[in-house]
Amino acid sequence: MPEITTKIMLVDDHPLVRDGLRARLEAVPGFAIVAEAGSADEALQRAGEQAIDLVLMDINLRGSSNGIDLTARFHVSFPEIAVLILSMHDKTEYLMQSVQAGARGYVLKDAPGKDIVHAIETVISGGMYYSAALAQKLARPMTPGQLLTARERQVLQHIANGESNKQIARELDLSVRTVETHRLNIKRKLDIEGQAELIKFAVENNFR
Repeated sequence: MPEITTKIMLVDDHPLVRDGLRARLEAVPGFAIVAEAGSADEALQRAGEQAIDLVLMDINLRGSSNGIDLTARFHVSFPEIAVLILSMHDKTEYLMQSVQAGARGYVLKDAPGKDIVHAIETVISGGMYYSAALAQKLARPMTPGQLLTARERQVLQHIANGESNKQIARELDLSVRTVETHRLNIKRKLDIEGQAELIKFAVENNFR
């Protein structure tokens, strides 16, 4: 009976990192690297062109969209593709944000090769995987503000001051569309619906 192949896309803005991952993973029976991308737009384009089972996603990417934001976009546009975060960041806030965005796991870049392979196998089989050091931190309580990225907290400060998307975009040198995306992500992570409720949260939690 032929072995089922797991089709993987590598998303990392460093070609050398992708080369190392490709060499490591293609040596594993049943794994095939079918696509690579160095930015969010490139990753979304590849996903629309190629049959992919799993994305191995870095958090730091070129452009205005990071790996966590991109994971949320994958979760909506390509729900059949599992996303596994592979990152150098060992902070719980990144883990929580990744999971909220729809990631099926989070493994550290300095983890042994066997751990990365095990993480992929676990996620593909329908499970969740977290690096051991991060799994221990999950039990620790987090404030709502810790769920947000640094940029999202920055946007929230401007929201607390009553600024419009256009004003925030000008202040932070971002596109209006990017600010709108940050605003939507903030609402989703904080489970907030309306604008008034968002402003109230920002003021009550001293984001001004």
